[in-house]
Amino acid sequence: MQVLIHTDNHIVAHEPLVERVTAAVRQALKRFDPHLTRVVVHLKDENGPKDAPHDQRCVIEARLQHRTPVSASHEATTIDLAVDGALNKLVRAIDSDMGRRKDKAGHAVPQFDDEEAGS
Repeated sequence: MQVLIHTDNHIVAHEPLVERVTAAVRQALKRFDPHLTRVVVHLKDENGPKDAPHDQRCVIEARLQHRTPVSASHEATTIDLAVDGALNKLVRAIDSDMGRRKDKAGHAVPQFDDEEAGS
């Protein structure tokens, strides 16, 4: 899974931040790794240099094979809390999306492997 991190002009994407966010994403989404192609994390300081509660925003979009992208967002007082909150919501959203793959009779729809999809 490829993890991309984008920040606005108020947040500096220094190496420790990028490593911390990347590690959190990989840890939280490791059970979905075979189905994920790319995860994009957007970090934004809503109020810029002004201090305000819950002004750090994280939006995470997960690209799943053979599915539409799934995204989640969270606002918190720190970047780390915003990332954790968005990851928790994203895990629930992916679980829900993957659980919905059932036919009209309620049977699970088989998942395509890369080899089967190419045939």
